[in-house]
Amino acid sequence: MVTCKMSEEKMFLKGTTTVGIAFDGGVVLAADKRATMGTFIAAKDVDKIALIGDKIALTIAGGAGDGQQLARTMRAELELYKYSKGKTLSVQGAATLLANILQGTKYFPYFVQIIVAGYDSQPRLYDLDLAGGLFPEKYVSTGSGSVVAFGLLDEHFKEGMQQEAAVRLAVKSVDAAMKRDNATGEGIDVLVITKDSAKRVSKAEVDRMLQN
Repeated sequence: MVTCKMSEEKMFLKGTTTVGIAFDGGVVLAADKRATMGTFIAAKDVDKIALIGDKIALTIAGGAGDGQQLARTMRAELELYKYSKGKTLSVQGAATLLANILQGTKYFPYFVQIIVAGYDSQPRLYDLDLAGGLFPEKYVSTGSGSVVAFGLLDEHFKEGMQQEAAVRLAVKSVDAAMKRDNATGEGIDVLVITKDSAKRVSKAEVDRMLQN
């Protein structure tokens, strides 16, 4: 994730590594915590995984302000849907809504790449680009460190993975990116969404996985 610097021209600089993996019974999202402005580390404790519903979350890679604004918009839209319809919008519905927002602003775009994940009748994982492209995935990575992360994901992802194995793979993938991408760093946030809950993984548990 990056902050944006304005001068006579708008400068947009990108960074970050986010990962999403669907496993047997849920999805896991992982992301680093560094925000950069060029070669300057602008912030070291940025939350790039945002819950937008009880069991729906998104990750942000790209412009910090753009991503945060979209997260606020989606939280509001999902609450409005729940109160007006009396039920929760599905993960696919939320991802499609966000894709439509991005498509509608493509001439003055939000500079983001987003993962939307959650659980409704089953685990769901979507990759969205800044023009509103919507792609269902079983695993995905975004941001400047994604090339490194995909090296591990492509090799180690398996259909029907159990939760601990999927969380470990997500953590290891972001950690690998941190070692090679200078826009990725400052620790790893992890969120696990299942049929029953959406829970953050503790720093102690993340550290344990990195040591084994």
